[in-house]
Amino acid sequence: MDNPSEVSGLVTSVEQLEALYGRPGEASLVKELDHIIPEYAAFIEASPFVALATGGPEGFDCSPRGDRPGFVRVVDPYTLMMPDRRGNNRADSLKNVIEDPRVGLLFLVPGSGTTLRVNGRARISIDADLCGSFAVEGKPARSVLVVAVEKVYFQCARAIHRSELWNAERHVDPKSLPTPGRILEVASRAGIDGAAYDQEWPERAKKSMW
Repeated sequence: MDNPSEVSGLVTSVEQLEALYGRPGEASLVKELDHIIPEYAAFIEASPFVALATGGPEGFDCSPRGDRPGFVRVVDPYTLMMPDRRGNNRADSLKNVIEDPRVGLLFLVPGSGTTLRVNGRARISIDADLCGSFAVEGKPARSVLVVAVEKVYFQCARAIHRSELWNAERHVDPKSLPTPGRILEVASRAGIDGAAYDQEWPERAKKSMW
């Protein structure tokens, strides 16, 4: 923003922050490991959704990744592999990885309040055999993100419980929100026909799912 709002009471040092929040409890420290134990692997293998955080010269990116449960492969205690499927071809996350390999992953498991966080460094592989090993419906992955694990720990369930994320009674009716077509029409200043985009999307999504 050109003219951000003035905000008072800003915290500007780690010392201030520590004085405000105090010292972390023992449980919040011992759960952090530099490798994946079987208990952590269980969450990864049950998860159909992960948020991938990356950073590069043009800024930061947090991108959703979803597939069938266990789509992120636990190769060994220090290595994860995640397939990249068809999308919008922006490849923001992958571009960032090329510039800065540091990544963060947040795994969610529907119905569970516990989330799992993994920090590490990633590389991108387009090895045909490796991409083929992640094939779904006969379609191989376009590339595979190979993550060297540096930190892994579970996040307590407070955020999920507060948000009631899995409570169906709290789910928002999609019809109450702007459609992707409407957003594109406004963003493009009517250069894109929003109604046509929304009408075509379901069929287009089926063709490009994998």
